[in-house]
Amino acid sequence: MKTQAAVLWNVGEPWSIEEVDLGEPVAGEVKVKLAASGLCHSDEHLVTGDIPIALPVIGGHEGAGVVEAVGPGVTSVKEGDHVVLSFIPACGRCHFCSTGRQNLCDLGMHLLAGLPIADGVHRFSAKGKGLGTMCLLGTFCPYSVVHESSVVKIDESVPLEVAALVGCGVTTGWGTAVYSADVQPGETVVVIGTGGVGVNAVQGARIAGARHIVAVDPVAFKREQAMAFGATHTAPDLEAAQSLVTELTWGRMADKAILTVGTADGEMIAPMLDIVSKDGRAVVTAIAPMSQMDVKLNLHLLTLFQKQLHGSLFGSANPRADIPKLLTLYGEGHLKLDELVTRKYELEDVNQGYQDMRDGKNVRGLIVFD
Repeated sequence: MKTQAAVLWNVGEPWSIEEVDLGEPVAGEVKVKLAASGLCHSDEHLVTGDIPIALPVIGGHEGAGVVEAVGPGVTSVKEGDHVVLSFIPACGRCHFCSTGRQNLCDLGMHLLAGLPIADGVHRFSAKGKGLGTMCLLGTFCPYSVVHESSVVKIDESVPLEVAALVGCGVTTGWGTAVYSADVQPGETVVVIGTGGVGVNAVQGARIAGARHIVAVDPVAFKREQAMAFGATHTAPDLEAAQSLVTELTWGRMADKAILTVGTADGEMIAPMLDIVSKDGRAVVTAIAPMSQMDVKLNLHLLTLFQKQLHGSLFGSANPRADIPKLLTLYGEGHLKLDELVTRKYELEDVNQGYQDMRDGKNVRGLIVFD
């Protein structure tokens, strides 16, 4: 079939709206008609080259929609089912899936190649070239063919537009607080960077029972929004946050700190570790350029104060369990999803959506399809 998609042809170029050809699903694959796609910062990392991926590629890795067709052997979903596309595939059989770490599924090795898991043959093409798909999904298109391992069935009562956000940003942020940081009731938590992932780390910390949640962001609009999602205090930078946390905890400092800025840098690690207490945990969820190799931290205090530095992918979440769980929390009024969407865009406005993100105007932008 012919459809339209936002394609990145070269690093540093804007997204290009192209007519593309899409093939039918083969064994183990699912064809989905998408209702919406989130504009996640990770796709911006493709444009800047911070995430190296095979080009050309159709962007987008947050999507929800309705199954239109299934290939041979697909058993977990059928035509007409409502689904969320998980940016991390989960096979359910590898060592990591079988030990409760679906976010580290071995199928993740395919994410940056952009080639279908089933047979390594492009489903999308344009201008005589095969097109890869971001995180094996390519949700900057109203239709996609994806592997069954990337598809999670959801209840039909959940609005598909907000369900799209749970495919990456919401689950990543919430899981970073609840799982990776292991926030406990009564703790003090600092969230550094309150964009689409950070505000959901705030929500996760709130749901986990944190006493103090300090949201750190240079953009006043994002600090205001963080308060609406559960932050108890805000600061424009880590220096101000350091003084605030010192006062709030009588000098003991924060139990947990979570780094969810748009682009991580090695210089951020030392001040993040400084803001946590003895035996405190600092969690890095933000993406850094692949070339970033230098990290500044005080190794002496890392040992003597028994501090923890912890990486986190997809918030250490299990997509098949946690995507339905989060949508249940939404349905029961515990998790805010509708309020995350600052602006909605049509596909052809994708570049404006990312400019608005860079300008700090959005908590989340959302592409909505007909």
